[in-house]
Amino acid sequence: MPRFSVIVPAYKVQAYLSECLDSVLSQSYSDLELIAVDDCSPDACGAIIDEYAARDARVKPVHLPGNRGLGRARNAGMAEATGDYLVFLDSDDTLTPDALRSVADRLKETGDPDVLVFDYARTFWDGREVRNQLAAQLAERGPAPFRLEDRPGLLRVLMVAWNKAYRREFVRAHGFEFPPGYYEDTPWTFPVLLTAGSIATLDRVCVHYRQRRQGSILGTTSRRHFDLFEQYDRVFAYVGQRPELARWRPELYRRMVDHYAVVFTRPDRLPRGSHGEFLRRARAHCRRHRVPGTRLGLRQTLVRLGLHRTLRVLRLVSAARRRTLKSAVRPARALRAGALGLHYRIQLRLPLRSDRAVFAAREGRGDPAALEEAFRAHAPHLSTAWITPSGQEQSAPPGPRRLTPGTAAYWSALARSRYLVGDAGFEGRLRKRPGQVVVQTGQGTPLGHEGLDLQEHPAAARDTDFARQLRDVDRWDYLLSGNRYTTLIRERAHPGRYTTLECGLPRNDVFQRATPADVARLRASLGVPEGAVAVLYAPAYRDHRRTQRPLLDLERILRRLGPRFVILARAHTPVQGTRIIDVSGHPDLAALCLASDALVTDYAPVMFDYAGLDRPIVVHTEDWAAYEAARGVYFDLRAFPPGAVARSEDELIDIFATGHWRGSRSAQLRAAFRERFCPWDDGRAAERVVRRVVLGETELPPVVPLANRNPVPAACARSPLATVPQPSGPLPVTESH
Repeated sequence: MPRFSVIVPAYKVQAYLSECLDSVLSQSYSDLELIAVDDCSPDACGAIIDEYAARDARVKPVHLPGNRGLGRARNAGMAEATGDYLVFLDSDDTLTPDALRSVADRLKETGDPDVLVFDYARTFWDGREVRNQLAAQLAERGPAPFRLEDRPGLLRVLMVAWNKAYRREFVRAHGFEFPPGYYEDTPWTFPVLLTAGSIATLDRVCVHYRQRRQGSILGTTSRRHFDLFEQYDRVFAYVGQRPELARWRPELYRRMVDHYAVVFTRPDRLPRGSHGEFLRRARAHCRRHRVPGTRLGLRQTLVRLGLHRTLRVLRLVSAARRRTLKSAVRPARALRAGALGLHYRIQLRLPLRSDRAVFAAREGRGDPAALEEAFRAHAPHLSTAWITPSGQEQSAPPGPRRLTPGTAAYWSALARSRYLVGDAGFEGRLRKRPGQVVVQTGQGTPLGHEGLDLQEHPAAARDTDFARQLRDVDRWDYLLSGNRYTTLIRERAHPGRYTTLECGLPRNDVFQRATPADVARLRASLGVPEGAVAVLYAPAYRDHRRTQRPLLDLERILRRLGPRFVILARAHTPVQGTRIIDVSGHPDLAALCLASDALVTDYAPVMFDYAGLDRPIVVHTEDWAAYEAARGVYFDLRAFPPGAVARSEDELIDIFATGHWRGSRSAQLRAAFRERFCPWDDGRAAERVVRRVVLGETELPPVVPLANRNPVPAACARSPLATVPQPSGPLPVTESH
C-alpha cells in the first residue's frame, strides 16, 4: 500500500497535463500512486494519461464514460485509491520539488493526523510567483497535531481541496465526497476541517497554483456560478445534522457572505444582467442561514440585505474615488518633482562640502559599505551618508546617516558632497560638479562579460542603454580593481578617463580581520547548528532563463550527505527544505562567506572573493555551454577552477561524499586561483583607497604576501572532521532522479 494516492482529474488541459504528471512522478519521495482521471475530455488528455501509464506502473488511468465534472471525477479517483493519504492536484497545477517528501516527514513528525494543510504559491504566465498571503496561518509553532478550535484562523486560508493531505481512512469513515457543480471544494473542505480530530500544518509551498490567462473554471463567465448557493446549503446542512458543530455557524456565515460578495464583484464571473438576480438569491440564503449577532463588514451587510443598486453605487463611487485620487496624484507628483528639481539646481550653486561623502550599493552592502567604514576610521573628519531606498532599510550599514531617494536631503547630498562612492550608476539626473570625486567600486571580479562586451550578447544585455552607461563612466574619477585581470577587462569594457586603483577589494578586508568568535556569532545568528558543516550555495543569475530556480536539488544532496551538512542557500528565488537556510535576502555576503565552511557555486563572482578566505570551493558547471553562449566568459573556468569541478549533481554529491571537496588537489587548485585573483586582498584594501583618494597619499601600505596572510579559519576546521560520513542507504551515488 503506497503512502500517497495523488488524484489528478483532467478535462481540456492537454497543454498542461504533462507538466502536472511529471511534477508528481519526479518527486524525490516515490512511494505513491498517481490516479489520473480522464473526465471524458474531448482533447488528448486521455491519450496522454495512457502514455504515462504505459511508462510508469505507478500511474493508474481512469476513463469516465461521460463528463461528470471536477468533483465527481475526484470521487472516481478516490474509489481507486489505496494510499494512506489522499492528495488532490488540479491538472494545470504542479507539485513543487520534494513536496511529497516534506509532507511525509511532517506527517511522521505529527503522528499521522487526519488532515495536513500545506502552502501554495500562485504562478503567472510571465514567471512571477506570489505566495499565499495568509502563510502565517501555517506556522508550525505550538503543539501539533491540534483541533480546529485551537487554530480557527485556518478557515481563512483558501478553501480548496488541493492544499491538504487527507488520511484516507478518515475520509472513508465519514463518507466525505465531492458534490457536483462549481465550487465543489466548499462543501468538502469546511466539513473535513470541522470534523477532523487531528490537524497539522506544513509551512512550505508544495503546490504551484497556475493562474491561466484564459480557460480556468472560476475565470469563466457563466450562470454556473449560481451553484455556490447550493454548495453552502450543503455546508449548513452538514453542520445542522451535528449539534456539536453549531458553534462554527457564525464563522461559516461570515465566510459565506464574503464569498457571495467576491463572486458578485468579480467582473469575470456573472453574465451581464444576472447580478440583480444573484444578489436577490444571496439575500434569501443569508436569511435562511443567518446567525443573529454575527458582525459583518459594510460590503457583507449590503450583500445580506440584497441592496443591489446600493452595492453597485458604492462600487462606482469607490472606482470614481480611485480615479480622482489617481488624477490628483499626477499633478501633485509633477509639482513635487518640479520643486525638487528647483531645489537641486539651487544646491548646485552652493559651495561643495569637503567633509561630506555619500555611499550607495545596488543590493546588499559590499564594497561601498566597507569603504564607508574605512572613511570613518581613517578620515574621521568626514561625515558619511548612505542612500537607502524605501523598504531596504535592513540592508543599510549601521554607521552612516540614511538618505531616502527623491527627498530634498537626498538631492542636497548629491549636489554638495565632495565624495560619491557606489558600485553602480548614480542618479541619471546627477550633474557632477568640479571638485566632486566619484569612486566606482564595481561588482567584484568578473567571469561573465560586462559593459560594452555585452553588445555581442543580447540575451544578457537585454535593454541596456550603452550610451547612458558610457555617460556614467565619464563621471568616474576612480575605479577599484582587485587584480590585473580585472583591470585589463574593465578598462576595455568601460572605456573612460578615470584612474584605476588596483589595490584589492574592500569588501574582503573582513576576511583577514574576523576572529573565530565572529564566525561563531554569525553562524548562531543564521541558525547553523553547532558542529554542522555549512555549505554556502550561491549560483549566478541566468540571463537566458525566464525563471531562476536552482539547478541543483538541494534536499536530495543533503539527504545523500547525511545529517551533519546544512546549506545556506543564496539563490535568486526563495528556497525551502529541511536543513536548508534561505539567506537570499541577507544584505551582507561577506558575513555569509565567514559563516560557511565551503562554497558551492557555478559562475558567480563570489568565488573570487571566497578564494581569499582559503576555504574549499566546488564549482558546478552543468550548463556551462548555455551560460557561455548567453553571457560570454573571459576565461574557461573548467580549465582554471578554484577547486573541484562537478559537471552534474551526482558528481557534486560524489565530491563531498569522498572528501575531494577539501582534499589536497582541491587545495592546490585553490592556491593557484588565489594567487592570480587575490594578490591585494590582505585586509587593507579599503585603507589604501582612503589614503589615496581622500588623504592624497602616494605611498600606500605595502601588500602582505599570500604566504603571510591568516584569514579566519572555517568553523569545521576547528572541529574533528577527518572524513565526511558516506551517504546512508543502499543507493549508489549516481542514483537517478
